Amino acid sequence: MTTVGLVQTVLGVVPSDTLGTVDYHDHLFHSSPILPGDEICDEAASAAEAGALRASGFSAMIDATPIGLGRRPEALARISAATGLAVVAATGLHRQAHYLSDDPLRRIDVATMAAVFERELTVGQLSDDAELRSGRPVEELTVALGPSGTPVLAGLIKTGIDYWRISHFERTVLDAAALAHGRTGAPIMVHLEYCTAAHEVLDLLASEGVQESRVVLAHADRDPDPGLHLELINRGAYLGYDGMARPKGVSEAVLLELTQRVVEGGGGGRLLLGADVARGSRYVAYGGMPGLAYLGRRYLPRLRNCLEEAAIELILVTNPARLLASAG
Repeated sequence: MTTVGLVQTVLGVVPSDTLGTVDYHDHLFHSSPILPGDEICDEAASAAEAGALRASGFSAMIDATPIGLGRRPEALARISAATGLAVVAATGLHRQAHYLSDDPLRRIDVATMAAVFERELTVGQLSDDAELRSGRPVEELTVALGPSGTPVLAGLIKTGIDYWRISHFERTVLDAAALAHGRTGAPIMVHLEYCTAAHEVLDLLASEGVQESRVVLAHADRDPDPGLHLELINRGAYLGYDGMARPKGVSEAVLLELTQRVVEGGGGGRLLLGADVARGSRYVAYGGMPGLAYLGRRYLPRLRNCLEEAAIELILVTNPARLLASAG
């Protein structure tokens, strides 16, 4: 029997067993200097995409946009309230490539960074990330408020590393995430480039007291190696599969076979599924394609042809609820 815990959404705390089907990794707002012209910044259009995801069969999502990349916590809360889609927001900072060399966020020390993450998890997310860039004391930063006037809190810490490399900045973020995790119990998502340095990241976080079972390694499917994935799963880590609709990278046929082989190898209890559509040009409501509904309408029917329904339930419902839940 799975223990029911509590999950922090942008509209408040909910029992983990009420989340339902979860898209573990997507973005309703996002902008980055490495993706010029592909911003996701229009509240009405993002609400339409959230509604499409909801209509496609998902009842919850993790919005994995961290500090400094165009996130809008108050708008997230409004969209969640309007669409009925539960949203878990992220604190944290992404890999170094997403921040310009003169960005003040790249010069924040571990202690300050950890204090910001902890505050976003327990007091409220920043209403405007520019305040952190200005150097204002952490305790004076303005808190985002939802439609009911209550603070919008994060429920997960987002971090990231580069291809076979952990820069000084990225190590600072991982250290700060470990500290904030130790104080709050919040799970940690780590963006990996083609699943490189996965063991090294788990080793680093474990050395700082983070259990592998509180970590999700995003984009693991970019290296569709079932042997490696089962190694990481056997350590206790969650693996995020989010490469569908990207045939220029890995074909969906390969991703489907990978998922089937990992489940057959006993790893189904540590898989998560998302789409990671982080560009305006890939959202229908922004004039692009395939949109957030693709995951439920196009990919899941194919996955259901490969797996038993119990395995689908595990990946979409049980696993994300377990990862996101704190003690009840």
